[in-house]
Amino acid sequence: MPERTAEERTAVVIRVAVVAATAVLLVLDPDVAGERFTVAAVLVAVAAVYAAGLLVGGLRGPLPVKPALLTGVDGLLVVLACGLTGGARSLMVAALPLVAIAAALRAGQSVARLAALALGAGYTAAAVLGSEPSQSLGSRVLIGLWWTGFLLATAVLVGVFVRLLERQLAVAAESRARAETEHERYLSERAQGRARLDGARVVLHEFRTPVASLTALSADLAADRLSDDARRRATGLLAEHAAHLRDMLDGLADLAVIDGSPLGRVRPRRVDLADLAEAVLDAAGVAEERRRPHVEPDGAAVQCDPQRLRRLLTNLVENAARHSGDAPVELDLRHDGTTLTAEVRDRGPGLPAGQEGLVTAKGVALGERRGTAGLGLWIAEALATAMAGELSLLPRDDGGLVARLDLPLPPA
Repeated sequence: MPERTAEERTAVVIRVAVVAATAVLLVLDPDVAGERFTVAAVLVAVAAVYAAGLLVGGLRGPLPVKPALLTGVDGLLVVLACGLTGGARSLMVAALPLVAIAAALRAGQSVARLAALALGAGYTAAAVLGSEPSQSLGSRVLIGLWWTGFLLATAVLVGVFVRLLERQLAVAAESRARAETEHERYLSERAQGRARLDGARVVLHEFRTPVASLTALSADLAADRLSDDARRRATGLLAEHAAHLRDMLDGLADLAVIDGSPLGRVRPRRVDLADLAEAVLDAAGVAEERRRPHVEPDGAAVQCDPQRLRRLLTNLVENAARHSGDAPVELDLRHDGTTLTAEVRDRGPGLPAGQEGLVTAKGVALGERRGTAGLGLWIAEALATAMAGELSLLPRDDGGLVARLDLPLPPA
């Protein structure tokens, strides 16, 4: 049920107060009505019922009566009260400006002025017909005309105030809308700035591993310290790192066109899971004796963005190798036809209870990694989300951590 507005409540209270004041006037000074006391009393009773009906009816919600009709009834009752309580000398004339003000607030300027003139004409008639015989006709007419001009001026002045208030409200609304637009633009620019900064951090983080590996391999090749088999393997790894860097540069170029995303554009290709496992372990720099890759089923391949998937798994494997000391790092890839499940298992210290979700936040590093950038797991989480996958960090039996990725991927 809609509540009554403050304006409606105020109008009802004023209406009741005017009726009560008229009743008190008749009780304290019956002579003001003279021979018309009975008629005046009946009028007050009718007005009291009218005001009480509006008061009670208003308690149930907005009044189902048009405001213009209420203004007309109010004006008629006040004019009749003036005619029955002294005419030109009636104290009830003080209520007429209230009716004129209500008309000016409820209607437009033209209607308010016509209403003021109608009230003035009614009061002039009440002054002529309801005044004592001892008062001259000219005096009665003059008083009626004076009040007519006063009521007209009141309606005009209230209309001016209403227009001024509406203009100020319009200016305030326009200023607020402009401020909100500026605020939204500021928030958008700040978000874009943060996205660009995140992109730069991701690129720097992702370039670190292949650049370090390329530097070491280049030094070994230059010094001719590698056997033929190691040289062939190193050459293949150089080619893989070069492809990875190329993909990273493509992703960096995408920042200009893909909403400032630090993850780049999706480029799906066929990915052999066994090759992917070896590439990830190579990229993470895991020594041969610590590698425990497992792919199921044999020869499994998926259709995905290899750059994103490799980045994701490399971050997880790097994190596992860093915290495992000399213990093995297990990389398990399983594909059941619809979902790729990747698990990276280590024998590190694991995570304290309740911090599994905390470490994937941007800039968070725990344990001996405090003070580092803390981007690896955040990047992995962001990549998993971007690929519609789910990354979970789970405690491992007998110590360590299991990073589990569930990724919906079709077979290649």
